[in-house]
Amino acid sequence: MKLISFLFARLGKAFFVILGVVVLNFLLIRLAPGDPASIMAGEAASSDPAYVEQLRQQFGFDQPLLQQLWLYIKGILQFDLGYSYRNRLPVLDLILDRLPATLLLMVLAFAFSFLVGGLLGVLAARSRYTNRKKWVDSSIMAVSLLFYATPLFWLSLLLIILFSVTLGWLPAFGMESVGAGLSGLDRVLDISAHLVLPVISLGCFFMAIYARLARSSMLEVMGMDFIKTARAKGVPAGQVIRKHVIRNAMLPVVTFAGIQLGQMAGGAVLTETVFGWPGIGRLMFDALMQRDYQLLLGVFLVTSSMVVLFNIITDLIYRVVDPRIELGN
Repeated sequence: MKLISFLFARLGKAFFVILGVVVLNFLLIRLAPGDPASIMAGEAASSDPAYVEQLRQQFGFDQPLLQQLWLYIKGILQFDLGYSYRNRLPVLDLILDRLPATLLLMVLAFAFSFLVGGLLGVLAARSRYTNRKKWVDSSIMAVSLLFYATPLFWLSLLLIILFSVTLGWLPAFGMESVGAGLSGLDRVLDISAHLVLPVISLGCFFMAIYARLARSSMLEVMGMDFIKTARAKGVPAGQVIRKHVIRNAMLPVVTFAGIQLGQMAGGAVLTETVFGWPGIGRLMFDALMQRDYQLLLGVFLVTSSMVVLFNIITDLIYRVVDPRIELGN
């Protein structure tokens, strides 16, 4: 019952959060410079005011702002995100077509950053705690700081130059080889090869954060009384770390990872643009350049919903990491 009441409470709050995001995004987009009707008329090589006005009426840009907002919210409640005048397709169809590619990239980048970052943090804290091989701790922290300070787009370009242009080991752009006509296992391997560079590029920044956070959290737990008591009783350092330290130190890492997972959608915009990855990040960039308001609002809505969903999932994972935490709290 606690789980059900927790989910209902979280979903109720999520509804109002998403509603606020929808209203805010709608108003901000309408304040942006540029008239979509004028842009469409210009692309059609027509400057006739009557034609521009016809376009404004066709796509509802001539209605009062509050009326446009109400129609948009009403459409969302009916699972209608509007129509992309640029692509001549429903917004929902465009997003659903691109969403699997973005989720694949985000999930793999998150798994890479969380697992590798957590492992590096554990190794760094262990070497510091046991006073052996302190150079391991210093090296890991130096590399983490380097990745944290490196701009995402610059790291992406370096990876392309090194592994695609110079060495020729991995493909640089796209999700799969164009015109190859692959299927089955061959297609899976081809997509996997295209995933390597985007996953590393997107995951390295977050990996550096998790490594530093895991190290500091573990060192804090290692200084607690129950850890000192275990060491005083002669329990080996490796056993103390495995059975007592890691479980207690992972809660802050999981908390921060849940927040950062939502922020990966923002990083995916740069990554997908540089690597030509056909996800909603690239779709968002194209919609912004084309002043495609309906498509841009739809992408904002989906990414905001993903962030809220990831936060709810993080709250549920708390119970697995630390059963002492009640769902109601």
